[in-house]
Amino acid sequence: MQGTGVYPQEQLYGWVQTPCVLNHSFASHSHQFCPPHHALRPHQSWSRGSSIGWHSDDNRPYLKQRDFAAVCYLNSYGNDFKGGLFHFQDGDPATIVPSGGDVVIYTADSRNIHSVDEITDGERLTLALWFSRDATYDEDAKLITLLSQNFLHDNAPELCLPLPASSNMYWFSPDQASSDQQLGFDICWARLHVLGYDLLFHQDKSYCSNISELLMEPLQLTRGDELFEHEFINILHALQVVQFYCWKSPDFKSAKVEETTTVVVLSQSQRERFVCLKSLFAKDVCLVDSVFSNVTFVESAQHSFNWVDFTIAIATWEDYVRKLHRELVMSLPHWRIQQSIFNVSLDEK
Repeated sequence: MQGTGVYPQEQLYGWVQTPCVLNHSFASHSHQFCPPHHALRPHQSWSRGSSIGWHSDDNRPYLKQRDFAAVCYLNSYGNDFKGGLFHFQDGDPATIVPSGGDVVIYTADSRNIHSVDEITDGERLTLALWFSRDATYDEDAKLITLLSQNFLHDNAPELCLPLPASSNMYWFSPDQASSDQQLGFDICWARLHVLGYDLLFHQDKSYCSNISELLMEPLQLTRGDELFEHEFINILHALQVVQFYCWKSPDFKSAKVEETTTVVVLSQSQRERFVCLKSLFAKDVCLVDSVFSNVTFVESAQHSFNWVDFTIAIATWEDYVRKLHRELVMSLPHWRIQQSIFNVSLDEK
């Protein structure tokens, strides 16, 4: 097998051996990547039912910039999930058993066709990275430029809210190779659903067939028969607050409420509207419950819900985002010098 390597957590340095380049070692946990290779990196959560068949990591025209791939396992087979073994089609090792801290590195082309078995229980967490020789795909440099344009001169920045991407980015289909929205479900909606929430837009959107437009619309959250009369800018805003609440809910029990919590009973027309919306966001609700069954059990069981604590969570989330924003602004001058994003010790300033 050309250009592959498995590097355990005890040895985070290794070689990617190809006839072309990257003929020097690097640390997989370091922000200093070897030029002229530029890292592209998303975090991936593989829930129950997730899998992917044989493929290379450059198997689409828009992915041809990927020259090398690396997968860092954030949790372990057996302890945290079942299934999810990584297989190479050719060469040795043929199978990789994920272990938290291990890193697998390989060329992204057809020399390293691979697959991942279906997750049968738990949630498999990875950090995937792709390296490109093409500097136009250097995400750090692009992001630093964007941040410089928007944040350096903000003395009192407004709350930074997330903007959804194309709906294809969030659509889960039973056929991983297909983005057919007649099957599957929207992942953002599904995560809210399994945690006990539904969506309601101010106006009737059941006629809307473009999910991308819906993802950008302001909305309110419902839970059971109750409507929480707080407006979220879009679905990602609502999802971030909900997941923050799940994460920090024990901290809100002793907090004081400074804002009024307004909750009303859903009207019949409102019930009918969110039932119609459910059919747009999920073509198979049973599939949603199956894929996210582990999330439903673990995250929902960690706390008992009430809207008062949730109201506190909104304000606390906003403070948390502003704090991260301040840290970003303070780190930005260091990033501009290095043209790389890395952790800055702000105590030195």
